[in-house]
Amino acid sequence: MSRVLITAGASGVGRAMAEAFDREGWQVWVADVDGAALNAAPTAWRKTELDVTDEAAVSALFSEVSASWGGLDALCANAGIAGPTAAIEEIKLQDWQACVAVNLEGAFLAAKYAAPMMKAAGTGAIVVTSSTAGQYGYPYRAPYAAAKWAVIGLTKTLAMELGPFGVRANVICPGAVEGPRMEGVLAREAAAKGMTRDQVYEGYASGTALGRFVEGRDVADMAVFLCSEKARLVSGQVIAVDGFTVNPDPTV
Repeated sequence: MSRVLITAGASGVGRAMAEAFDREGWQVWVADVDGAALNAAPTAWRKTELDVTDEAAVSALFSEVSASWGGLDALCANAGIAGPTAAIEEIKLQDWQACVAVNLEGAFLAAKYAAPMMKAAGTGAIVVTSSTAGQYGYPYRAPYAAAKWAVIGLTKTLAMELGPFGVRANVICPGAVEGPRMEGVLAREAAAKGMTRDQVYEGYASGTALGRFVEGRDVADMAVFLCSEKARLVSGQVIAVDGFTVNPDPTV
């Protein structure tokens, strides 16, 4: 049975990923900073409370994975936070650093400790969650956009470095995903732009060719595909699941 570890896997997109892999018969291990969300996850899943920016904790988790499972077939480095919504001159350095730490350094640390197991096995798949913000950028979201651009470079490098060992690495760039985290983004962006929440929502939706938000299951299904044998020659790719963004910041 294939084995997958998902960071930020207890809620939102990560939870949808875990459920999708579970349905396909994978063994699932979710790591999340939210202990309450972990407690609510299915008992069949392995669960670890984790701050992805804590290297000692990440190292300990992967040591436990190795000891318990004997290896790892797939990693979904999904942990991320929205960060501040503000004009660049109003962003505090500590808020910038916190956003970059989770979104970029969290992915780096997960890959750092997954890679040795996968290289030893001669196979494996890494999927990193970026964002359409990592392809276009967004006004008032500088830390988030910068970190999400950076994980694309990280993942392409992983694909080059680990490819000779049979390990693949790809990026998923979700568009605006329905859910509590996006509601926070909408509220903060509305305040920053002097708009209503509904105006911002419609702006995001109308900026896509399909005219709608993404659901967690859309991203999850792509993650399962990229970790499957069906994608055995897919590596180093940046795949948007966004309804095709035609205008990243439409005027409403």
